[in-house]
Amino acid sequence: MNHFGKLFTVSIFGESHGESVGVVIDGCPSGMPLTVEDFVVDTQRRKGGTQKGVTPRQEEDLPLFKSGMFNGKTTGAPLTLLFENKNTRSGDYEKQRAVPRPGHADFVASKKYGGFEDFRGGGHFSGRLTLCLVAAGVVAKKVLKGISIQSEIISIGGEKNIEAGLQKAIDQKDSVGGIVECSVSGLPIGLGEPFFDSVESLISHAAFAIPAVRGIEFGTGFAAASMYGVDHNDPIENIDGKTTTNHAGGVVGGITNGNEFVFRIAIKPTSSTPKEQYTYNWETDAMENFAVRGRHDLCIALRVPPVLEGVAAIVFADLMLRYQQIKSVYS
Repeated sequence: MNHFGKLFTVSIFGESHGESVGVVIDGCPSGMPLTVEDFVVDTQRRKGGTQKGVTPRQEEDLPLFKSGMFNGKTTGAPLTLLFENKNTRSGDYEKQRAVPRPGHADFVASKKYGGFEDFRGGGHFSGRLTLCLVAAGVVAKKVLKGISIQSEIISIGGEKNIEAGLQKAIDQKDSVGGIVECSVSGLPIGLGEPFFDSVESLISHAAFAIPAVRGIEFGTGFAAASMYGVDHNDPIENIDGKTTTNHAGGVVGGITNGNEFVFRIAIKPTSSTPKEQYTYNWETDAMENFAVRGRHDLCIALRVPPVLEGVAAIVFADLMLRYQQIKSVYS
């Protein structure tokens, strides 16, 4: 189901080549000022266009407020945002309908929905829907006053030098993946609801809603498996919970500990690659050579940082509202 959250809830809808994509946000506090301009920075960061390694498809990506707004402020009712799709080329997908793209959702979507799915541009499975996550994140960041969320690419194609990683893909005429890191500072101690709503559980759930995510780690992550306990443990310095190291990544027992919250996600190479592959054609019932044509990202990871910030903001906005609810009961 396209629904996430308990108090701050997010639902996304639409298809890549449909009329629009959109998001409904419920639980947004009333009286919060919100304008189209608030969305520009993050939506522009997510866009393709002229940046090296991303799709040339260009959309305005400016939200249309359909509900939950009055006189420039949120009303407390569900907030509905629409983003129009104007620059589509559906013919690219009509031609390859019989050959589901390896690594993409084409084949499983057709099986699951009996062939009635909108297959153009990946339909509802498209990275176009990440725009909705970014938009929800913009709203969530406004809820999270005093909390900073920053994401950055730390490697592309196994290279810390981003240009070198992209060049590898260009030389191979193929796509590459990457690793994106997110840091959140200013979080209070106590966010998280173990066991199933631990901070790591919710962040992982939301992060895997981003198409192409293949892995996630917190703090030192998988490197912790080769460390000794005394080395991995973070000594507590004072009553505020500050630690001398941050191997845990700001979370212990599923609860934030007041230190910087740090996690990373692994992004796979773009499935739609121009390099020739050998795959199945359901019209001929045989495997054949196949190459994907059209406008696609060389490296999806380039566009992920604002999306990752968005999902982190959604999770922490929801947890913060839960935290404040609990605090009010005991105050």
